[in-house]
Amino acid sequence: MAKYLVIVESPTKVKTIKKFLGKNYEIMASTGHVRDLPKSQLGFDPEHDYEPKYITIRGKGEVLAALRKEAKKADKVFLATDPDREGEAISWHLQAALNLDPEKTNRITFNEITKSAVKEALKHPRQIDMNMVDAQQTRRILDRMVGYRISPLLWAKIRRGLSAGRVQSVALRIIAKRENEISEFIPLEFWTLGAEFALPGLKSGLEAQLAGKEAGGKYTRISLTSGEQTAAIRETLSGASFCVSTIKKGERTRKAPLPFTTSTLQQEAAKSLNFPTQKTMRLAQQLYEGVDLAGSGTVGLITYLRTDSTRISDEANDAAAAYISSHFGEAFLSEELRNRINHSQGGAAGQKSVAGKVQEPSNNGVHIQDAHEAIRPSDISRTPAEVKEALTRDQFRLYQLIWKRFVGSRMAPAKYETLQIRIASDEVMESDLMRSGAQKHAGENAEEPQGGGACRYIFSTSSSRILSEGYLTVYTETDEEKKGQPVLTEKLTEGEQLELSKMKGEQHFTQPPAHYTEASLVHALEELGIGRPSTYAPTITTLLARHYVTKEKRNLYITELGTAVDDILRKSFPEIDNVQFTAYMESMLDSVAEGRTDWKTILRNFYPDLDKEVQHAEETLSKVKVADEVSDVVCDKCGRRMVVKYGPHGKFLACPGFPECRNTKPYFEKAGVPCPKCGQDVVIRRSKKGRIFYGCSNPECDFISWNKPSTVKCPECGSYMVEKGNRLLCSNQTCGFILPKKTEEKDNK
Repeated sequence: MAKYLVIVESPTKVKTIKKFLGKNYEIMASTGHVRDLPKSQLGFDPEHDYEPKYITIRGKGEVLAALRKEAKKADKVFLATDPDREGEAISWHLQAALNLDPEKTNRITFNEITKSAVKEALKHPRQIDMNMVDAQQTRRILDRMVGYRISPLLWAKIRRGLSAGRVQSVALRIIAKRENEISEFIPLEFWTLGAEFALPGLKSGLEAQLAGKEAGGKYTRISLTSGEQTAAIRETLSGASFCVSTIKKGERTRKAPLPFTTSTLQQEAAKSLNFPTQKTMRLAQQLYEGVDLAGSGTVGLITYLRTDSTRISDEANDAAAAYISSHFGEAFLSEELRNRINHSQGGAAGQKSVAGKVQEPSNNGVHIQDAHEAIRPSDISRTPAEVKEALTRDQFRLYQLIWKRFVGSRMAPAKYETLQIRIASDEVMESDLMRSGAQKHAGENAEEPQGGGACRYIFSTSSSRILSEGYLTVYTETDEEKKGQPVLTEKLTEGEQLELSKMKGEQHFTQPPAHYTEASLVHALEELGIGRPSTYAPTITTLLARHYVTKEKRNLYITELGTAVDDILRKSFPEIDNVQFTAYMESMLDSVAEGRTDWKTILRNFYPDLDKEVQHAEETLSKVKVADEVSDVVCDKCGRRMVVKYGPHGKFLACPGFPECRNTKPYFEKAGVPCPKCGQDVVIRRSKKGRIFYGCSNPECDFISWNKPSTVKCPECGSYMVEKGNRLLCSNQTCGFILPKKTEEKDNK
C-alpha cells in the first residue's frame, strides 16, 4: 500500500512522475481547478467584506472522491501543483476540498519534471503560501467584478454574447489607440540621395548615402524634404571631385540574448515559426509535462513555461558550461560561465540562494513573479536532433527554438569589425534653394538664408565583418543578420580620389505605426506591466473569439464591434480602460503576494467606485447599433443580401429579414485564387475534424484540395500547382515538379 500521495494537476504529469518514484508513492491528478466562484452569481459578498463563496466545479465530484479515498490511506499528502500563484491556489483549494489535516499536507514545487528535481522537491516540503493564494484570490475576484458587472451592460447596450475583462479591455484599448494613430497619420515626404563610386579592380562600386555638409569646419546633417532640393544637389555635384575623407575602424559586440520568458517565447515563436500565442503555450505545456522518449520513458523536456524570470539554476549553468566546452570550446563560453569555472577551480563557492539558484537582479527593477527560472531545456544534452523522432513537427520546432536560445544565451557575444567611411566632395557653392530648404526644415527660429556659400557635401557608408561568431554559431534571432557586409579596409585609404559613377535621388514617405501582431501586442502588454505570463495568450484568444479584433495574415485589426465596446468602456469606465491604472493593480497584486498589502483592502477600494460607474452607465448610455457585415450572397428565399453572423462554431450567413425569413447558409472564406477547373472562386472549408481544405464555390464543380492551389501552371506537365510551405508543388502526383514560391509572386506582378 502506498504511504505517500502526490497530487499534480495534469494526467500527463502522472505518467511522467510515476517512473521517478517507487511503489511507496501514489501519483494522482486533480485535472486542473477543483473549486471556483459560482458561474450563476457574483461569488463574493460586498456586504460581508467581500468574502468569496467557492463551490466544487461541476464534473469534479468523482475526481475529488477518488482523491479523498487515497488521501485517507496516505501517511503524507504532497500537493505538487504548478509553481505559480494559480498553482498555489489550486493546492489551497485541494486542501479544503479533501479536508486535509495541515500536519499531513505538504506543498512541493519544481520547475522541471525530472527525476532529480522531483526527488529534491520531496526533501523540502513547505506549508501553503497564503500570500500567493490571496494574490490569486484577489485577481480572480477583481476579474469577476469587472466581467460580471460590465458584461451585462454591454449585452443591454450593444448585443448579447459580449464580455469585458480587466486585462482584456485594456488590451482592446491599446489596439484601438494604435488604429486611431494609423488612421490619423499624415505621411511626410522626404528624399535620399545615393551615390556609387567606382573602385579599381572591382565590378561593383562603393555605394554611399548623402549624410551632411561641411562649411567653415562645421559639419551639419542634411535632411532632404523635396525633389527640388535633391535635384539641386545633384546638379551642383555633377562636375565635382570626390575623395575619401575619413576611415574609422572599430569593433562592436552583440550580446547573446537572454533565455526565454513566457512573453519572449511567444514573440519569437510568432515571428520565426508563425505560431499564434495559444498554440505556443499548448505545445510548451506538452513539452513541460513530458513526451515518450525511446529508452527513457516519459520525460519533461523543458522547465516551467509561465515565467517572467531570466534566472538560471547553478546546476543548469554547470551543465551548459560542460556542453559548450566539449562541443564548441571554452572560448565560446559566456563571461559568467567562465567566471563560474574559475571560481570552482579556485575553490570558491558560487553565489546561491536557498533554492540553489543564481541570484541575478530582476530586469529593469521590475518585480519577477515567484522567482521562477527562465524557460530552458531540462537536460541540455537532449539535443533537438536526438528527440526529433519522439516529437510532432511543431513540438520539434518549438523545442529546437528553446534549446538553441538557451545554449546561445550561455555563450560568448558575437564580435564584429566595423568600418565607417566618409566621402567628401571638393568645395562647391550651395544653392539658395538648398539653404531655403534647410531653413524650412529647421523651423521658425532658424536664421534667414543669406545666399549661396562654399561647402563640401559628405557621403557616408558603413560595413562590418564578423570576427567571432560566439552565440551566433548556435542561435540567430529572426530579425538578426548573422554576417555583415565585407569590410573594405584593404581597398581604400584616406585622401584617395574616387570617381563618381552615378547618383540617384529617391522619394520616400514616412510610414504610420505598424498594426499590432500577436507578438508585438504581447511585447506591449509586458512592457506596460499589464497582465502576467499566464494571461497573454487567453487575452488575445478572447479578443478574437468575441470578434472585437480580427486577424489578417499576422496583423490584428479592430472591428466595428470592438470599436463600439471600446467607446463604452473608455467613456463610462475610465479606470478600467486605463493602462496606467491596470499596471498599478498588477503591482498591488505583487504586493499582496509579498505579504505587504492586505488583499481585501484592494477589493474595498475598487468595488464601490465600479458599482457607481455601472449604475450611472445603465442610466445614461443609449443603445449602440452595430451593423452586420453584408455579404455578396443573395438569399434564395427572399432575395435580400445575406449578412455575416457569429455562432458557437464561427461565422455563418443569415438573412437580414429575420424573423420573417429564417434562411441561413454556411460561410466560406475566399482563398483569393480561381478554381483550376472552372475558374470560379476557391473557398476555404473545414473537415469534421477541423482540418482546413480548399474547394470550389461552384456546387457543380468537384474541385477539392488539401493544399491551396496556385495560379502558376507546372512548366513540365501543365497541371495546376499547390502551395507547400515556401514552395510550389505540381498537383500531378506522377510529375512532382517543384518551384520556389517567389515564382508566383513575379508572375502576379
